[in-house]
Amino acid sequence: MEIQSNDETLKTPGYPYCRFGLIVTGKGERDFLPKFFSSLMNRAGCSFEVIGRIGQRNPITATQRILKMAGTGKTIPDNDAQYIGLPARHFLRNQPSHYVLLIDDVEAARRSLINHVFMRYRKAIDTMLRPEEIRKAGVHFFANMLEAYYFANSEAVNIALKTLVLSSDFAGDVETIYHPKNQLKNLFKGFDEREHGALIVQQLDLDYILANPNTCAFLRSLIGWCVDQLAQHGQIWDPQLGQQYQLSIGIREKLTKEQ
Repeated sequence: MEIQSNDETLKTPGYPYCRFGLIVTGKGERDFLPKFFSSLMNRAGCSFEVIGRIGQRNPITATQRILKMAGTGKTIPDNDAQYIGLPARHFLRNQPSHYVLLIDDVEAARRSLINHVFMRYRKAIDTMLRPEEIRKAGVHFFANMLEAYYFANSEAVNIALKTLVLSSDFAGDVETIYHPKNQLKNLFKGFDEREHGALIVQQLDLDYILANPNTCAFLRSLIGWCVDQLAQHGQIWDPQLGQQYQLSIGIREKLTKEQ
């Protein structure tokens, strides 16, 4: 099978794909997040795999902790080095087509801290990587959490759960829903983020979710970052890929889009 991309003929399978290693904060994301990117994998030479799970990190503000780190000559906590920096280093080292994505939720209650949370993650990665590797690692967020995007694709939710849970797609920007997980629990008794999330994510249509250029800035920033890396390797098979995700005109989160 031959696929035209960037005026060159690529043959699949067997062509060296780009591999994205995911460092995630949630158990559900660890279990099934790669399936969330199936639309992208169908249009470009890439794969996604979880390489680590960490708990959510908050800004380091305790004076005693800061002084203790400074006294030992450390710039990042040992925990960040072990569970963020080292996995990123191991995945990227001497692998020109490997990339790392650290993805966290930015719940409404943590939104005011997002700049500081972002900088903590970036510092953990940047400290542990070679200069030429830093650009190959991105920090991105789901807002307010992965479950928000379920509300942008009601049909996927209803098919996955085999009942009418959402009567229609959310009318506004799903990234503004205060606590989508709790809303799902209210709408569907016994909702389990891992069990039912795995079913829903398989049905989600990423093209559909990103069809409105005025919504989902955080998600579009994440997808746009991945597409930029794929373009560098000539691994975009579908010439309409950017248009499907509204990358040229759609809003992106300012904090994360320039990585």
